[in-house]
Amino acid sequence: MNQKAIIFLGDGMADDPLPELGGRTPLEAASTPAMDSIARRGASGTFLTLPEGLPTSSDVANMSVLGFDPERNYPGRGPIEAASQRIDLAPDDVAWRCNLVTADDEYLRDYSAGHIANDRAAALMAALQREFGSDKVSFHSGVSYRNLLVLRGREFSAKIDYHKPDSSQDMALRDLQLTPADGSPEAKHTVEFLRDLEERAARFLAAHPLNRGPEPPANRIWPWSPGHKPSMKLFSDRYEGRRGAIISAVDVIKGLGRCTGMEVIEVPGATGFLDSNFAGKAAAAVKAIAEFDFVYLHVEATDECSHLGDLALKTKAIEIFDSQVVAPVLRALDGKGINFAVLPDHPVPIRLRAHTRTPVPVAAAGPSFTPDGIEVFSEQLAPRGGFGFHRGDELVRALLGLK
Repeated sequence: MNQKAIIFLGDGMADDPLPELGGRTPLEAASTPAMDSIARRGASGTFLTLPEGLPTSSDVANMSVLGFDPERNYPGRGPIEAASQRIDLAPDDVAWRCNLVTADDEYLRDYSAGHIANDRAAALMAALQREFGSDKVSFHSGVSYRNLLVLRGREFSAKIDYHKPDSSQDMALRDLQLTPADGSPEAKHTVEFLRDLEERAARFLAAHPLNRGPEPPANRIWPWSPGHKPSMKLFSDRYEGRRGAIISAVDVIKGLGRCTGMEVIEVPGATGFLDSNFAGKAAAAVKAIAEFDFVYLHVEATDECSHLGDLALKTKAIEIFDSQVVAPVLRALDGKGINFAVLPDHPVPIRLRAHTRTPVPVAAAGPSFTPDGIEVFSEQLAPRGGFGFHRGDELVRALLGLK
């Protein structure tokens, strides 16, 4: 008999102990009765989501949680998000994640341009496409600041070193330039081409009427994490015929679903921030588990609040995740024999406002798990739990009852 399972993924939820919280983390200080109930009824442990040698980014981390071996399969953030948007990449195309950001003459000030509204971001991306789009270059709008740039042709390379914008706020622009990652003419040309495009786009955006209002200006593009069209093993092939579904507001997670043949469930009003349709996402998960063996329920807001460095806002996001996502799913499926797990994809310590490689806490409960005495979901208690340390596909296989 197939064992069904749901993962609740609070992006960037893990943190470090803080003196102002009496040595507790934001997760430990927040009110989280639903997540605590998973820990209390099940077993806790840790999971390594960001292996050495790979970017400390959510695409890598969520690939790890889903068991898709980023050490061998990581294509770059750009092509994963292109898959979400159903952009058909030719073999030589290079897809880049392209943030709309706020900068002054010297420094990157905001990786999200004030969490720019979808309609304003879409209008700016459309304007960039009209101004600079060609048979070599195309701009594609996503959700808020999270957009795409595609370079087409053999003249371009994906072997480029870049700086992740949400880890680079308030740093000098001169220290954040793209650089070739190898000595090829294509890499050199790509860097020169993009530096020129960035400067022309900055002049264009600075003069755009949509950047003259009271909102933070989206006055630069920020290309990063390039790559070619992905080729990844299907979820059903990796997990012995099991069928999976994915629920998220953001393209990077939906792209992983499309790359691996999972069903991507769209939820109207899912924004990736605190104004998201959390109730709709919870209801979608309850409905999906009736049809699928595995549901991956991802919430982005915890990560966004962490990058803002706002402790009160991060605590609020954690409590919303617990009360509006985890709790209603647990109530609806109580007694249905389903395995549940909760974890972050990576830490984003408030003090750093950036991702770290520290293994994350995980708690799992259901028919496959024996209670281990850990009473709450906690970064500091999880390593003492009976579930142990995990990496690779071990978590999903345990949840689905696969050896």
